[in-house]
Amino acid sequence: MAKLYFFYGAMNSGKTTRILQCNYNYEEQGMRSIIMKPATDTKGQDKIVSRIGATKKVDYLISKDENIFDLVINEYGHVDLILVDEAQFLTTRQVNQLMDIVVDLDIPVMCYGLRTDFKGNDFPGSRRLLAISHELTEIKTICECGKKAMFNVRLVNGKVATEGESVAIDGEGVSYTVACSKCFKMKTRKKWRPGGRQRQSAAYHRKAVHERKRVVRLRAWKKGERNGAALDV
Repeated sequence: MAKLYFFYGAMNSGKTTRILQCNYNYEEQGMRSIIMKPATDTKGQDKIVSRIGATKKVDYLISKDENIFDLVINEYGHVDLILVDEAQFLTTRQVNQLMDIVVDLDIPVMCYGLRTDFKGNDFPGSRRLLAISHELTEIKTICECGKKAMFNVRLVNGKVATEGESVAIDGEGVSYTVACSKCFKMKTRKKWRPGGRQRQSAAYHRKAVHERKRVVRLRAWKKGERNGAALDV
């Protein structure tokens, strides 16, 4: 039975290199695999480009409104494997179409992509792949500190960027590096709470202030410094 696979990882983890190796393995056995990538990824134009310098022309560039299921039926004959690079740029509908290809056409589909953007937020395509893929595999790489890198850091003219559109392809002053959760927080000053930097509600702040006052009074009471006030804990 064919399956939908999602291989995810931070940048520079070797995802595209794996696609090239997998494609080579199938071709060596006389089997047909086709490589696709969303047209949103303009790096390399109609090619997939690995960090080690290896490249290969894709069989198809997927536009935002493309129906991948119809494309495979109408444009390609027998196919043994479909490989999708930069799968995070797919729409939710297109990921569903890949599942239809797996189930209805019995063709395995291997998707490779990022889990999150430079703000630590997920991509719609990745979110759907994480939800419905038969198998999930994390491709690991390391942070500059030596720990496992999980996040992508955007650099604009060499400086860490924390604002901007989710999609900005490498080039013209934009580059990326990777970081573990601790280094990501240090570099981006990320606040790990729901909504990130968004302002918390007034009720949240009142509760926090009340809790801090309660802790101060408790500490004072333990030291025998009640100052004549009743302790309300």
